[in-house]
Amino acid sequence: MKRIPAASSLVAGALCAALLGACARLGAEHADQATQIDSAQSTQSEPYRAEIRRTADGIPHIRANDWGGLGYGAGYVQAQDNLCTLADAFVTYRGERSAQAGPHFGPDARPPSAASFGQPRNLDADFFFRLVANDDAVARFRTAQTPRVRALVAGFAAGYDRYLDDLRAGRFAGAHAACASAEWVRPINADDVYRRLIAATLAGGEGHFVEAIAHAQPPSAQAAPAQPEAASAPHADRGATPVAMNIAPARFEIAQRAGIGSNALAFGAAKTRDGASLLFGNPHWFWQGPDRFYETQLTIPGQLNVAGATFLGVPVVMIGFNDNIAWTHTVSQARRFGIFQLTLVPGAPTHYLYDGRDEAMQAVPITVQARQRDGTLASVTRTLYRSRFGPLIDLASMSPALAWNAQHAFALRDVNADNTRVFENFLAWDGAKSLDDFIAIQKRYAAAPWVNTFAIGRNDARVWFADIGATPGVSDALAQACTPPLGRAFDAKAPGVPFLDGSKSACEWQSEAGTPQARTLGVAHMPSLLRDDYVGNFNDSYWLTNPAVPLTGFARVTGITGIPQTLRTRLGHALAAQLQAAPGGVTREAVEQGVLTSRSMSEELLRRPVLDALCKADAPDVAATRNGSDDADVAQACKVLAAWDGTARSDARGANLWDEFWRRASALPPEKLYRTPFDPAAPLTTPSGLKTDDAATLAALRHALGESVRALRAFGFAADSTRGQLLYTQRGAVRVPLYGGCNDAGYFTVVCAQHPLNAGGYAMDGSGHGDSYVQVVSFGKDGVDADTMLAHSLSDDPASPHYSDATREFARGTWQRFRFTESAIAADPVLSATTLQSMPSAPAAPAQ
Repeated sequence: MKRIPAASSLVAGALCAALLGACARLGAEHADQATQIDSAQSTQSEPYRAEIRRTADGIPHIRANDWGGLGYGAGYVQAQDNLCTLADAFVTYRGERSAQAGPHFGPDARPPSAASFGQPRNLDADFFFRLVANDDAVARFRTAQTPRVRALVAGFAAGYDRYLDDLRAGRFAGAHAACASAEWVRPINADDVYRRLIAATLAGGEGHFVEAIAHAQPPSAQAAPAQPEAASAPHADRGATPVAMNIAPARFEIAQRAGIGSNALAFGAAKTRDGASLLFGNPHWFWQGPDRFYETQLTIPGQLNVAGATFLGVPVVMIGFNDNIAWTHTVSQARRFGIFQLTLVPGAPTHYLYDGRDEAMQAVPITVQARQRDGTLASVTRTLYRSRFGPLIDLASMSPALAWNAQHAFALRDVNADNTRVFENFLAWDGAKSLDDFIAIQKRYAAAPWVNTFAIGRNDARVWFADIGATPGVSDALAQACTPPLGRAFDAKAPGVPFLDGSKSACEWQSEAGTPQARTLGVAHMPSLLRDDYVGNFNDSYWLTNPAVPLTGFARVTGITGIPQTLRTRLGHALAAQLQAAPGGVTREAVEQGVLTSRSMSEELLRRPVLDALCKADAPDVAATRNGSDDADVAQACKVLAAWDGTARSDARGANLWDEFWRRASALPPEKLYRTPFDPAAPLTTPSGLKTDDAATLAALRHALGESVRALRAFGFAADSTRGQLLYTQRGAVRVPLYGGCNDAGYFTVVCAQHPLNAGGYAMDGSGHGDSYVQVVSFGKDGVDADTMLAHSLSDDPASPHYSDATREFARGTWQRFRFTESAIAADPVLSATTLQSMPSAPAAPAQ
């Protein structure tokens, strides 16, 4: 059942936000009365003008007559709702965190929340962004943009600054108390926004390697070689001693976090009850920090009308819908970067050989100001290095064999460092006229930076999946011919990452005719699928997008096939099958209910077998697994798990205990845990069953049950504590109980605190991630029908009425029908409209 909050307190709060804060802070008039706000401080030669309408949920519907005005409105509302987060982020992208005073600043502190570039030490982040987003990089990126993107960016910066002026003029007393008077909150310009856009494009490549880039240094002249020549040289014998690589499974996930990604399902008209295609999109994304989603609608009459979500600091919709198409994304398994092993010139560790020629690395001296303990600033200088392939990286933490030594060094190439088309691609999608138009745009730009794409169209029975974007031009034949021994050892831990011999031009990434970017794969060599039944992805590769027609035959750089799938992937396809099997087919209501049921594939596979094997007095081999110290706790665990409903709903009793058990049980090797091993011919049903014929396995699982009870007890939680007692978000004085769980346990509804159990349970208020902007979209006779959620709410400001309202709705499982049409917006019971206009610094034509 869909509800629009109507309680008087919530209406009053929505009214306040709808008037850009004026109601709560200035005593504004009734919400349907438009307010004209002029700025005498603008330095623009032409005025910006935007109308900002806010509905009860606080979502801004921005309307302007030109691109600059649209950006102006977008910058203003994003700053109004999230000033502290945005201002902190702009400090990061400028490489100035070490110089600032206050919590989370200074050289040894870290940003307050994780982002797509991780959560590195501030000094390392400063050097990284000073290298990859320096003035030259910004100039190249800016020059490559279309006039409308440049206008949006300039307008966004002006709108952000306008809000800051208004705040400091006292118009919004009490807003953003955490940062409003901080010195580091200062005006921005268009280049700051470009730095933010560059950071977003690099999340699938250089963003994985902040510390590795910031610390890459040549060996000293006195340093001994770290690796014998025969083992490290590109042409070493293939039978060389194997090299141990210490690469965590999540090392190359976005922000190095397993589970950061998404769920997506699209059902074609042939499978839906009403005969119209239906799209579900659910990014599992950051709840805090600069990459969190912001929900909005952007309109230029006659040119653009699009709604959905975007990252903070970005002036285009990145996931959403218009009146003709709807789309979403999941994080792709394609590799968006590669490593080149450089053969160094003897005695010259900053020179390398390329086709036998001596080629010098580019030395890039960078100086960062770092605040000392006494408050003074000191200059810290590092010289970082670039090669023809990209920046040098220090991979010694993965293996001593990967250190920069006298014989070799390693350079990183990020395919998106040259992909300047990303945001023009998004803007083109924002205005797509049909599914065919959407597909043509994707193929023309090939710019999606590190995501898969799903789309449906109005009056179109088909559904679209594609991992068509910037992808390294590395065929399997090239990889086979050009991967040195160290690269083969690396591939065993990080399959598909191109790790090539950088001494030969023949081992460069290859270009294909007709591609918009050199050294990338062509569209025909990237996976896509157009169906009338369904497509789905849950962050495994493209392989089983539709299990009835597995996609194969693509280069390993695009993703790996024939390997075990995650528990979430298995559950996602099981849910799709269940929805399609319902009498009459898939319905919106069934999808909206099904995606929030908080089922767990680990529970569905193994809870009953565990209970049968370990909790029945007459179960075989139970006596052999007994340990007197475990007995009471195991008995309690068995009782709780037997009574559990198998979900992670906020009131469920057993999910906390199961997750603690699964964390311990899943540490067993798959061959010890499962009775039936993985079978590539049955990838969605194997591995399966519990290996009950191994006494050591049963003993380990029994001990895990007892340890799980004790772990909960140690932090003051009962074995049958409810999910919401441990999994929650604190919003002011109110604790909001939540549901769902983490990717590792196979939850489809991902709400993951990303830290082990502690006295605070699984609080989401550090660097949690999970369901973020969620949408279910279809098209009816009157146009688009979109139900949405923004799990973390619109604003980071505790003083805002939209700091927690959407989170409470998400916690109740309440979908909101998005007010997209003019008539729907006008019918909102607490609608407000504010006309925001800058004043030109010189005479200019009046706004149209």
